[in-house]
Amino acid sequence: MDYQIENISPNNLEDCTKCTICTVYCPVSAVNPDYPGPKKAGPDGERYRLKNASFYDKALKFCLNCKRCEVSCPSNVRIGDIIQMARLKYDTRPVSLRDKMLANTDFMGTLATKFSPIVNTTLKMPVTKRLLHMTMGIDRHRIMPRYTSETFDDWMKKIAPSQDVFKNFVAYFHGCFVNYNNPKLGKDFVHIMNAIGYGVKPLGKERCCGVAKIANKLISEARRDAKTNIRSMETAMAKGWNVLATSSTCVFTMREEYPHLLGIDNTAVRNNISLATTFINKLVSDAKVKLVFRDDFKARICYHTPCHMQKLGWKIHSVSLLNMIPRVTLVPLESMCCGMAGTYGFKKENYEFSQAIGQDLFDNIYRAGADIVATDCETCKWQIEANTGMRVENPITIVAEALDWEATRKANGLT
Repeated sequence: MDYQIENISPNNLEDCTKCTICTVYCPVSAVNPDYPGPKKAGPDGERYRLKNASFYDKALKFCLNCKRCEVSCPSNVRIGDIIQMARLKYDTRPVSLRDKMLANTDFMGTLATKFSPIVNTTLKMPVTKRLLHMTMGIDRHRIMPRYTSETFDDWMKKIAPSQDVFKNFVAYFHGCFVNYNNPKLGKDFVHIMNAIGYGVKPLGKERCCGVAKIANKLISEARRDAKTNIRSMETAMAKGWNVLATSSTCVFTMREEYPHLLGIDNTAVRNNISLATTFINKLVSDAKVKLVFRDDFKARICYHTPCHMQKLGWKIHSVSLLNMIPRVTLVPLESMCCGMAGTYGFKKENYEFSQAIGQDLFDNIYRAGADIVATDCETCKWQIEANTGMRVENPITIVAEALDWEATRKANGLT
């Protein structure tokens, strides 16, 4: 393997004071007695593993990499990174065909969109679910994401000339979910940016952010894709464009995990990678742009903070945007893990734990009595929709639905 773990900068395990706060906040420890908890799996275990690799505990596979241990740590120990690095370095089990398929989102998405009516119908069939459960280890209870027939990339090529008329531009990292499953979210983003005076440019050569490949130990492939993304971002930033994404996990991975887990220097681009809600909210707060909303849009919305959004500390921006809508009643939910964690929740051996982790969140959503659940993470969306039957949308889509387009364009000096 061409990926050398030794090239990664040392972790800060010795800053751990053994207070065990991380274990208290760990969603996996609360439901899975086989998982040793972040303190033992992370700093404690690493001290042993550094002496002898045989001390590696295969139960580390149960870690969600949600980063809640790091959010709670008073000493800022990179506990989640320590655990993930241990999995990459010491877990010698081969990557299964299932995990390769789940992790290669670009490859699978490209194939599925070409035959989306057949793929979508087939994946809903009980016989298909049972077959995937028995042969691949994809849990039969999971509702598989639907694929679109026209990718977001294809749509962007069609509307590209309309973006050239603007004076200001941003580059958009759409990610796999928008490209293959939900182009509407990307279209909503483009329409909002156009309404406030920004043209949207494709990032160029874009690959998956890498979060699924990292989780499934396909590190050489993740580094290859990350390098491609970094080069494309450098090109965009050389033109003075910020890089925006609508997925909190994509942003987190590119900003935080590229250097910590992949050993890729993103210093030149990191501070210019932002979540769309963060960028737009700052523009409005600084009175650089205006948003005007419809009088007839009314909804009760509860907001779920994705785990990686919690780690980024950017919840305030999505919440602030939603609070700008005059006739919206916003109910922020207590921050807790939904249990999906990307590909984690699709796996047969994790399904029971995934559901148990998310149960308190599902109950809170029921009690909120909302019309819509808002969240910035696509896999949180899948988990919440499957377990509550609620409509779940990215805040960008909700803002787009509530926006008075003509009034917003006029307020920003556009005809």
